[in-house]
Amino acid sequence: MMEFFDALLRHSFLQNALLAGILASIGCGVVGTYVVVKRIGFLAGGIAHAVLGGMGVAYFLGRDPVTGALAAAVIAALVIGWIHLHWNQHEDTLIGAVWAIGMAIGVIFISRTPGYTADLMSYLFGNILMVPRRDLAFMAGMDACIILIVLLFYKQFLAISFDEEYTRLRGIPVDFVYLLLLCTVAVTVVLLIQVVGLILVIALLVLPAAVASQYVASLGRMMVVAVALGTLFTSGGLALSYGPDLPAGATIILLAGGFYLLSTLATGLRGHRRVRRGSGGTEPGRGPA
Repeated sequence: MMEFFDALLRHSFLQNALLAGILASIGCGVVGTYVVVKRIGFLAGGIAHAVLGGMGVAYFLGRDPVTGALAAAVIAALVIGWIHLHWNQHEDTLIGAVWAIGMAIGVIFISRTPGYTADLMSYLFGNILMVPRRDLAFMAGMDACIILIVLLFYKQFLAISFDEEYTRLRGIPVDFVYLLLLCTVAVTVVLLIQVVGLILVIALLVLPAAVASQYVASLGRMMVVAVALGTLFTSGGLALSYGPDLPAGATIILLAGGFYLLSTLATGLRGHRRVRRGSGGTEPGRGPA
């Protein structure tokens, strides 16, 4: 671990990686809270994997793959949101189709790109150690957009997260707010691609917020705790992966996943003990001796 901190003071690429993890944690902590509370992880997964289509097209045209990813993410969010709102009976199938079509388009355009190298693999599996300084400014800008949207629509997002029908009766444009929320999720997905890649993006979007939901009830506090946990996971995973030369993105997710499993187990055991104390220490189906 000390080896990592020594290298952090000497190497700018590690400093960039640490900052990238912190910036990604801000977006995933804020938006991931809505994903967990509203239980739209599958929708977020559809958006994330459809992004590969935009990246493939952009790469084929010689453009920045992140720009293509952002455009594809927003389009996928609008399509998936419209499906959720108007085709509820076939939602899973249609979102799965968008998911598969997006990835298929990406694979086709990538295969037709002359001189294709492993560079695009960093977007699939993540390469936090290769995040350049200019991308940090891009990530900071997207974080600012996410925070601004959440501040402006906090009450509306809160309302549709818990009761869409009541929100609709209050005269709030539920369709618009819901689609805006999914577009915010799309921007966050692109933000996280820089750190852990498309394959692992949903885990970092969901796990910090899922752990936070086990300890706090307030949505605002959940966001703060999720951001702190995301920072812990990205920084800790980066440090743990440095010495053994492990893939940083995968190590980050393993750390987050392990923490979530242990937290869930601890929460379950604590709840079980509380139930036993409340029942006077008797086992189910048995009276006191």
